[in-house]
Amino acid sequence: MKIQSIHGWNVTPDEAIAIQQKLSQQLILTDQLDAVRYVAGVDVGFEQAGTITRAAVAVLRLEDLQLCDRAIARRPTEFPYIPGLLSFREVPAVLDALERLTLIPDMLLCDGQGTAHPRRFGIACHLGLLTRLPAIGVAKSLLVGKYAELPDEKGAWQPLIHKNETIGAALRTRVGTKPLFISPGHRMCLETAIAYVLRCTTKYRLPETTRHAHKLASGPAIDAQISSDISTSEQMTLF
Repeated sequence: MKIQSIHGWNVTPDEAIAIQQKLSQQLILTDQLDAVRYVAGVDVGFEQAGTITRAAVAVLRLEDLQLCDRAIARRPTEFPYIPGLLSFREVPAVLDALERLTLIPDMLLCDGQGTAHPRRFGIACHLGLLTRLPAIGVAKSLLVGKYAELPDEKGAWQPLIHKNETIGAALRTRVGTKPLFISPGHRMCLETAIAYVLRCTTKYRLPETTRHAHKLASGPAIDAQISSDISTSEQMTLF
């Protein structure tokens, strides 16, 4: 996978904010998608009391949501935990994992925010620009904004509003559960982002992309395990 190098990572929080403000102007928030065959879930966990960042990418075939490829990468955690700047803490390890994939995805679904962010530049935006891939923020919790009450039915959604701007959506993906917070990251509009999240969601609250990536990022270490849940027609990599 070709990844752009557009800034350094050894930065201060103030420098990170300035980078976000500058790069947010480069986002494409209209649909610029080629054919989407493979979608990737991206998630990050931490080991050894937070000193090691463990990033995971799980690539699924969109047609049947079968797991086709996956990769894990670890590196020392170098940026502090600061809400709104989590991509500077997490993205370096994610890029390592993406580079280890054999099967290059057509779209990224990131566990975190896209434009539903104080500076409209969450992790999905960051990864979208760096990889040039369409990207979606799929967050389990609200960072900024307000939304109207949702009907308790799958697929119901309401705009997420911040400073009189629609920055994402609260989306009900399963009856009787809390909504997810969806926002475009790069190369798509909000409605398209919602549609792809729903296509990747089966009977659970979280889309299958997120569920697979979360197990890899935060579950037991399985680096040497050969899993039977990989499609036999695809190549599996796990590092």
